[in-house]
Amino acid sequence: MSEQHQDERTRIREAMDRLLSGQAVASNGSLTVVALAAEADVHRMAIYKRHADLKNEFEERVRTETLQVPETEKRLRETITKLKKTIKNKNTEIEQLKEQVTRLALASAVLTQKGEVSIDPGPTPDNVFPLHPPNG
Repeated sequence: MSEQHQDERTRIREAMDRLLSGQAVASNGSLTVVALAAEADVHRMAIYKRHADLKNEFEERVRTETLQVPETEKRLRETITKLKKTIKNKNTEIEQLKEQVTRLALASAVLTQKGEVSIDPGPTPDNVFPLHPPNG
C-alpha cells in the first residue's frame, strides 16, 4: 500500500470516530458517506472506489453504535416501498384491463352474432337492389 493510500485510510478512520462521537470538525456532522468524505478531506468517490471496506465499516458502525439506519439504506427502503406500491397498482390495472378485454370480446361476439341473424327488413324500396340475392 502506498503512503498516500494509507494516509487516506487513517484520515477516514479518524473522521469516522469524530462523526460517531458527534465531534465533527469539517462537515455538517451527518452520518453519511458524503459527510465522512468531507470530514476526512477525501473525495467521496475515493471512499466508494478505493476504500469501500471503510465505507461498509462506517455504515455498520452507524447501525450498531447509534442504532440508526444509514441514509443510503433509508433511501433504498423508501424506493423499494414506492416500487412495491407501483407494482401493486400496475397489477391491479392489468387485471382490470384483462376483465375489460373479456367483456369487449363477449360484446363483439354478441354483436357479430346479431348481424348474422336474418331479420326481415320489411319492404324494399324500388330504387334499392340487394347485393346478395335473398336466401330463400
